[in-house]
Amino acid sequence: MNSNLRRFRELRALSQRELAARARLSVTTVNRIETMQRRPMPRTVRKLAEALDVTPEELLAEQPRLLE
Repeated sequence: MNSNLRRFRELRALSQRELAARARLSVTTVNRIETMQRRPMPRTVRKLAEALDVTPEELLAEQPRLLE
């Protein structure tokens, strides 16, 4: 998920701070998930997916859909 999170975030030209604000999470949480220092809880995955306008399944997929 960490690489998908970063890819989707960068595709939307969002900083970690902006994504954290949209998902109502801390910047530290977003950073730790992206750097594999933390495994997200299901609720966190849903918040991040909603903030990135993707499904939780897309965020967790091994090969994400990046065509938008």
